[in-house]
Amino acid sequence: MTRRTAALALVLAASLAWLVQPAAATPPRPAELHVNGGDSWHAEPSFSLAWTDPPTVDPPLTLAHYRIRTPGGSPIEQGLGNPNGGILALVVPPVPGSYTTEVWFEDSAGTEGPAATVQLRFDDSRPAPTAFGPIPAWIGRTGIPLRVHLGHPLEPLPLAGIRGYAFAVDNSPNGFPCAGPDRCGDAETTLRGGIDADTATLAELPEGSSYLHAVAVSGSGMRSTSTAHAVLHVDKTDPVTTLSGAPSGWTNQAVLLNARAVDAGSGMTRIGNGPQPYTAIRIDGGAAAIGLGEAVTANVIAEGAHPVEYFARDAAGNVNDGSGQNGIANHSPRSAWVRIDRAPPTVAFANSQDPHDPDLVRVRVSDPLSGPDLTRGQIGVRVAGSGDRFEPLAPEPPGEGELRARWDSDAHSKIEYEFRAIGYDAAGNRAVATRRRDGTAMILANPLKATTALGSSFRHGRMRRTVRYGRRLLVHGRLTTGLDTPLANAPVRILERFAAGAQPAARTTTIRTRADGTFAVGTAPGPSRTIAVAFPGTPTLARATSQPLALRVRSRVHLRTSARVARVGGAPLVFRGRVAAAAGATPPDGISVQLQFRLPGLPWSEFRTIDTDRRGRFRLAYRFSDDDSRGARFQFRAYVSAQESWPYEPAGSKPLFVRGI
Repeated sequence: MTRRTAALALVLAASLAWLVQPAAATPPRPAELHVNGGDSWHAEPSFSLAWTDPPTVDPPLTLAHYRIRTPGGSPIEQGLGNPNGGILALVVPPVPGSYTTEVWFEDSAGTEGPAATVQLRFDDSRPAPTAFGPIPAWIGRTGIPLRVHLGHPLEPLPLAGIRGYAFAVDNSPNGFPCAGPDRCGDAETTLRGGIDADTATLAELPEGSSYLHAVAVSGSGMRSTSTAHAVLHVDKTDPVTTLSGAPSGWTNQAVLLNARAVDAGSGMTRIGNGPQPYTAIRIDGGAAAIGLGEAVTANVIAEGAHPVEYFARDAAGNVNDGSGQNGIANHSPRSAWVRIDRAPPTVAFANSQDPHDPDLVRVRVSDPLSGPDLTRGQIGVRVAGSGDRFEPLAPEPPGEGELRARWDSDAHSKIEYEFRAIGYDAAGNRAVATRRRDGTAMILANPLKATTALGSSFRHGRMRRTVRYGRRLLVHGRLTTGLDTPLANAPVRILERFAAGAQPAARTTTIRTRADGTFAVGTAPGPSRTIAVAFPGTPTLARATSQPLALRVRSRVHLRTSARVARVGGAPLVFRGRVAAAAGATPPDGISVQLQFRLPGLPWSEFRTIDTDRRGRFRLAYRFSDDDSRGARFQFRAYVSAQESWPYEPAGSKPLFVRGI
């Protein structure tokens, strides 16, 4: 190779080396450019931008440029920032719109890179108010959950559009759904589905009056210029329904039922287009009789037991008919029974008398529907064929399905008697019977029981005795039946009726006869009395009473004197004494006692009458003043005459002898 050729080769190599040198790097485009707080619409014109920190390049990045353009594309502001940070304060004009921002980097060599863009959406305009759709005047139990429709705000709508709606329920008629004066936060925006998300569902509402408040919320969070309000009247309680006219038991006539309903909430009068309140009565599970409003009546006519249900619906739609509405089970209706029986019972006497108790009269009462009422009814008796009024018998506790009464056959004559029974069923139907169940007339021939005889007396067959005070006597007797057949171990009652003034006034002692039918009982000391002996009878033996016995008891009087010699004109002679009596026999005012005297062979003469104290004691001081008494030998005694309320016979004391000197 020549020198010239070598020189040309060197020049060419240098030229080629310059041509293949790398070009300087262009700054990168800002990555992930975004608006802090989101790319959505903002209610404030201030924005801040951020991007991902760029990679390290050579030459290094030194500046970040930004430019803001109007919605029409015209630039309105330009500035610088740090490529490794962000742009903290960008302010767009206070005119709603979507502004475009361009951001690019510049390196230390002055080279500018490509721009990235982002939208700054600003809208502080407020949407027009929303409004509630129709809300029921009263909301009942089946109206919950409540769906509430909101009207769309009128145009023009904000540039940000409608994000949704905010609503709240409280107890203030002028409440607000959002805390801010002109905007609502994301959490406060209850319905977030745009302008068409206009239906709110209220899952639970308190009973009473509540208030609903709502606003439309723009895409930037600005709320309506005014708040829509609505009142919610909630009544979840059933009306109270009462039923009258239903008898407590069976009845024998048609029944008129009356149902009446009251409601303290929505009431029983229709409001606007709300549910029509009604009151209903359903009989035997059939179609209900319905009365619009607060009352309804229904008739029950047929015999039998009829179940009755009664219920009502109020103006809020609450009803307790037991069915379901809107998938909600209603409360059960109130219920009652109506029982009607118009047929009389069957009444008949038993076919025969009980041989062990012939005085017991039994009547069978039966009724296939309401059943017998054995608390009512009557059994009567009269002389057969007399046409007299039936005399009612003493009722006995009823038996199973039977009326029972006891006839005192011992107290009636030995002739025929006819009987009548009146029976009732539980519905009050009445039936009369005069025959037995076998169809024969209910007639009984008296006597029904075996006759008895009873005799009694004092000793030696005496019927009357007068004895001194404190004396005891025996009462003897015998009880027989049929032809002088003795009744052994039979009860015999000894009834002593004391004379007026005695306490107690009477006394009864029961003894039993011996094997031969005889008996004996001793009388206790005490006042005068009559003694009756009676056999009370048994279900098969007739009663018997003996002739009454008379026991007269004389008074017992004691008298003593202070001396057996009385000086005429001297000291008085003192008489003391006592009238004996059983405890409690002395009258409260004492006993009148006559003090008597006589000369031998002459009748007694009273010279003074005094009263005893309550213990029967008496005392008298007597002075001899007559000169004729000297040398005379007098007899003195105390005498108790017959007196009212004194249960003893008259008697005097033993005479006392006193000589006058």
